[in-house]
This record gives sequence, structure tokens and C-alpha cells, in this order.
Amino acid sequence: MRAVVCDGAGGVEVLRVGEIPDPTPAVDEVVIDVVAAGVNRADLLQRQGNYPPPPGAPGTIGLEVSGTISAVGSAVEDWSIGDECCALLAGGGYAEKVVVPAPQVMPVPEGIDLVSAAALPEVVATVWSNIFMTAHLKEGETLLVHGGASGIGTMAIQLGVAHGARVICTVGSTDKMDFCTRLGADVAINYKDAEWASVVNEATNKAGADVILDIMGAKYLSDNVKTLAYDGRLVVIGMQGGTRGEIDLGRLMSRRGSITGAGLRVRSVEDKGRILAEVVGHVWPLVAAKKVRPIVHRTFPLDAVAQAHETLEQSTQIGKVLLTL
Repeated sequence: MRAVVCDGAGGVEVLRVGEIPDPTPAVDEVVIDVVAAGVNRADLLQRQGNYPPPPGAPGTIGLEVSGTISAVGSAVEDWSIGDECCALLAGGGYAEKVVVPAPQVMPVPEGIDLVSAAALPEVVATVWSNIFMTAHLKEGETLLVHGGASGIGTMAIQLGVAHGARVICTVGSTDKMDFCTRLGADVAINYKDAEWASVVNEATNKAGADVILDIMGAKYLSDNVKTLAYDGRLVVIGMQGGTRGEIDLGRLMSRRGSITGAGLRVRSVEDKGRILAEVVGHVWPLVAAKKVRPIVHRTFPLDAVAQAHETLEQSTQIGKVLLTL
């Protein structure tokens, strides 16, 4: 079958479409004929050699897909050949077929086309598990989302609004500010034009944010702690701004704040299945009610995978970038 393979680690020049063997499902797995695959920043890191797949995962890049089930393991009861689905992966998504543990497969939400469904698994699982299962965002609280125009950011804004939170986000351009406010954010901050921490404190009358979803890591750590509300929860899910930083522990303790670091890819199949079961139960009804939707910036054919990666690296996109097969 056709798949994207990497000739070593490096820039987009190492990406090419080649042939790899078709996958065969274990007793508790299914094979999906892929219609579309999500492109994520973790994919860029893997291409660069900085984010190897966990043990046992396919070496092919790709953490989420949508498609049709074409083979079912003998112990799988909830899925049949021909079912349309979307899935969260540990790897292997940039291919015509992928094998997936059955608990990591979800139905396509009502009202969503099969291609757009590929934009959902990674972002929804990340947002739901961190903002709601870990940080326990409540109605009436303030949610601060860094990278508000990203795939994760656009989903976090929508889910925060749907659950009655006040949402503030940081973005890198005026166009992204406008988009995020149309999406429901109460305040959008262009971090290139303003000190975002000061704007957050001003917008909250110095009360701060109850929950912060952070993709930057070290670069934003100190200011994130400064902008935490009493009993505030900072969840770090990315390290685009570095891995080592300093914090004012006195400030953190005086605010009774907490900091959590979280990753999705290395979780067990059982843990991912538990998250996705909550996603289907709590988020899919919001999608069906048109309160939440996938935001797709652009789709690329598999042969244009280098362009897809370049688009994400330039950070000009709003929402998700997808590969179509």
C-alpha cells in the first residue's frame, strides 16, 4: 500500500510516498481504509527525529484518521466491515490503510463528512482530557487558551463556550483574533502587539484565569503562573517555547495553583479508550447540535505531504491541516 515514509530525519525533503506492507489486525484491532489523516505538530517533530513513536507503534507518521473499516479482529464486537469511523492512533496515519486497537475507534459524529472527521480525534481527545477530565473547567470560570487559532485552540474555544466558560485566547495575527472572537472567544490577544499576561489580568479585573491550556511550555511558564486565579489550574500540553523554565513558587502557593503536564500519544490503549468514550458521550452530541465543529484550514493530497508540513510550520493556518487519500 502507499504511505508516507521518511528517508532519515530532517526537513520536508525527507518525506516521500512509497510502498509498505498492508497491515493485519490482531484479535482486538481493526483495519481502516483511510480517507483522510490529520497533520499535527507532533508529526513535524517525528519527521525531524525529535519525537519517536512509542514501542510497538507503526513507524509511519500520523496520529489520527477517518475512513472505512475493511478488516476486524476476531475479538472485536462493536465494529463491522464497511463502518465509517474516525480514530486516534499512536502512529501510522499517513497511509492508505492503518491498524488500530478497537477502543481507539469512534463513530463519525452526526452531520460531519468523512474527510472533516479526520480533524477531530487528536484535538478533541486532547482538549477534553485536559480541560475537563484533568482541570475540571466549570460553568462561569475563565479559560485561557494559548494558540487559539490552532486545531487544538479552535476546539478548546468552542468547548469552553459550550460549557458556559468565559474564554480568552492568544493568537499571532489580527485575522486570527477576528476568527477566534467569531468562534466565541470573549477576548482574543495578539501576543505580537501586546503583553498578553497584562491583558488577561486587565480583562479579568486581576482575578486571573481559572484554567490555562498551554502549548508553549517554558517561554510562558512564569507569566502563566502570574495569571492564574485562586485555585487555578495550568495544563501544559506542548513545549514550543522550550522545556526548562523558572516559576515563582510563592505566587503559585499563594494562589493555591496547580500545574499539570500531559501527553496523549504515550497513554495506554485502555486510557485512550476511556477518554474517547467520554468524547463520544459528551462532545459528539454538541457536534450533532452544531455547537461544536471541526475547523479545517486546508486539505492536501498525500503526494503533497511536504506542502502540508510547510503550512503547519509557517503557523499561518486557522484550524486543522489534513491529508486526503
